[in-house]
Amino acid sequence: MKNTIGQSITFTLFGESHGDAIGGVLDGLAPGIEVDMDFVKKCLDKRKGINELSTPRREEDEVEFLSGVFNGKTTGTPLAFIIRNKDTKSADYGEMQNVARPSHADFTAEMKYMGFQDYRGGGHFSGRLTAPIVVAGAIIMSALNKKGIEIGTHIKSLGTVTEKSFNEANTDEIKTLFEKDFPVLDEDMGHKMQEEILKAKEDADSIGGVLETMVTGLPSGVGEPWFDSLESVMSHALFSIPGVKGVEFGGGFEMCGKRGSEVNDSLRTDGEKVYSETNYSGGINGGISNGMPIIVRTGIKPTPTIGKTQDTINFKTMENTEIKGKGRHDPAIIHRAAIVVSCMTAITVADSLAQRFGTNYLTDK
Repeated sequence: MKNTIGQSITFTLFGESHGDAIGGVLDGLAPGIEVDMDFVKKCLDKRKGINELSTPRREEDEVEFLSGVFNGKTTGTPLAFIIRNKDTKSADYGEMQNVARPSHADFTAEMKYMGFQDYRGGGHFSGRLTAPIVVAGAIIMSALNKKGIEIGTHIKSLGTVTEKSFNEANTDEIKTLFEKDFPVLDEDMGHKMQEEILKAKEDADSIGGVLETMVTGLPSGVGEPWFDSLESVMSHALFSIPGVKGVEFGGGFEMCGKRGSEVNDSLRTDGEKVYSETNYSGGINGGISNGMPIIVRTGIKPTPTIGKTQDTINFKTMENTEIKGKGRHDPAIIHRAAIVVSCMTAITVADSLAQRFGTNYLTDK
């Protein structure tokens, strides 16, 4: 199984939704980076469910460090941690052991692991495993913040409700956004989005949307051309998050129907700094950061487990059958996924920075 990402700074993910614990290993971090547990907890809390908008499953998400942290700072050796699973109800999944949920990984997991996989709660494919991503990303994000690099994600759209995009000139939006439980820039649009989630829930259904992420303060010259372009490695990481079905940068697909004169970013300088008047490129040219804010949008599909009866198969008997979702599931995961996307972005950005400037770039020293 390929569960490690990164080159200079690597992150390995392990565990199953209903196993004893989930966790991760961060390797390549410089010694002396502060592990701000208050910040980590705040990020983990953002990943947790929000009242009736989310799954009733409530995990404490207490992080246990096994190595790599001493006196609140990284040691430079592999940073390993676990989060114990405490609120599991595996009996909910007994009837679904051999019956595939439509658009879930049940069937493909059976094909790859030949029935030896842990099917409970989605096993290794569960969104539960995004918690270790948040822990690792939060540690790195805190260090990036001290270097003047800020990362924030908001819900750009949910169902038919769409809100404004980031104001790239207003970096304070990221700080304001981080203080909110429901990650939106416009509170009125946020209320409408929550109403859409509740409507889907009442209909025993689910709903998806699009997240927009902005990275500010990243210096120009970070990334590689071709196969390790900044867009490539970021997309690789983002597509690894459960439920992600699309990633676009800057003007994305919308700019593909326009002329070059409409979307080319004119370069200017104030005598010291180079900038562009627009940012259709999303902060990246030739796979390398250009100093403008990185703008990336991530498409999140509706949660596949729903309370409606759906056609499916029993992959043991190879018979057609029906299924109605059981267990505790989210009518929408997008508001919980926002912090996951930010943290995964932080891991990727830190790895690219380490390749450009060395692994000591993030150190407090």
